[in-house]
Amino acid sequence: MADCDVVIVGAGPAGATAALNLAPFHRVLLIDRRPAPRGRIGESLPGAARRLMTDMSLWDGFAADGHAPRYLHRSVWGSDEATERDALADPDGHGWHLDRARFERRLRATAAARGAVLLAPARPRALVRDGDGWRVNIDHDGHAVTIHARLIVDAAGRNSRMLPRGEARRSGDDRLICTWLRARAPLAAGATQIEAEPGGWWYAAPLPHGEAVLAFHTDADLAEARLCRDRGALLQRARRLPMLGEQLGATAWNDAAHGACAAHGAALAPAAGPGWIAVGDAALAFDPLSSQGLFNALYTGLAGAETADRMLAGDAAAAVDYTAEIAGVRATYRDHLAAWYGVEQRWPDQPFWARRHAAPRGPAREQRSGAFEVASWPTHGASWTALP
Repeated sequence: MADCDVVIVGAGPAGATAALNLAPFHRVLLIDRRPAPRGRIGESLPGAARRLMTDMSLWDGFAADGHAPRYLHRSVWGSDEATERDALADPDGHGWHLDRARFERRLRATAAARGAVLLAPARPRALVRDGDGWRVNIDHDGHAVTIHARLIVDAAGRNSRMLPRGEARRSGDDRLICTWLRARAPLAAGATQIEAEPGGWWYAAPLPHGEAVLAFHTDADLAEARLCRDRGALLQRARRLPMLGEQLGATAWNDAAHGACAAHGAALAPAAGPGWIAVGDAALAFDPLSSQGLFNALYTGLAGAETADRMLAGDAAAAVDYTAEIAGVRATYRDHLAAWYGVEQRWPDQPFWARRHAAPRGPAREQRSGAFEVASWPTHGASWTALP
């Protein structure tokens, strides 16, 4: 049985960021169920991310990878009039629309270059406490591997059920889902666009290499969610929008890739415990109205690595401090989210909006087994740049 200091489950942005910060100082094993990153919804970073990437010596590589600048935020929210906010108003400057797969490949490669061992494809089959550490049984490309680790980092994302029962509880806020289209089609260059409608809200943005994404957010139990499972119905609904509709005439949208994912806010409590820590969406996930999912991954990947280093050094307060920090971020996020949904009062009797206006602040409901997953975040220097 091989030994290491840290096993990180999940080589997405949060897990890879934790790995590249820990690997110069500890024996790190990074595992992921996919052999390589894939494109996915969640492709933007705010200008504040430059500070994080500079601190982690990632900026030069990021700047060389050709991600598209994001200069403008345009929204129809709270009134029928479109409003615009230029990145010149942000002290951190413009953000970026990312080539998501390339971004993740860069993080994985940096983690490996700094000494992390990457196993992909690989899945943890069992996680059992073993003395002062863990015994991790892994299926790596069809072969059984057993690892002994001092510390586990859960970076397995919104769907993670990795930790043994009783270690922590995951809570979710609502039933928000995202139904999306992705096509090689034109949208306003450098602009993130948000448009509210009676059944929910829309997001649209250009991506590098001539692609664009269009996404509709509503609750999974509403009629709008059922109707928008069909690509044609989703596009037809979008083309009726006052602001975005006129931009969707290109025939490329008719054959767009189509999918759906969960998008509600959620949190793991506590976010760390004896011999383990959670980062990224596994620790704290956000309604994508904040447009901070990737920033959250970078931030908690770095903060989680610092906490893991303290835990490995025997600092008994490390897990408690990290949990308190994550709880504080979540409280601030929920207050901001309630305020921004409260701005939109045009359809108070529509179920989607009535639920947001009535949503209580404070502890979230318990997430049931099989409930929907999660996505996105704010604070720690990043303004809510995608909000109207």
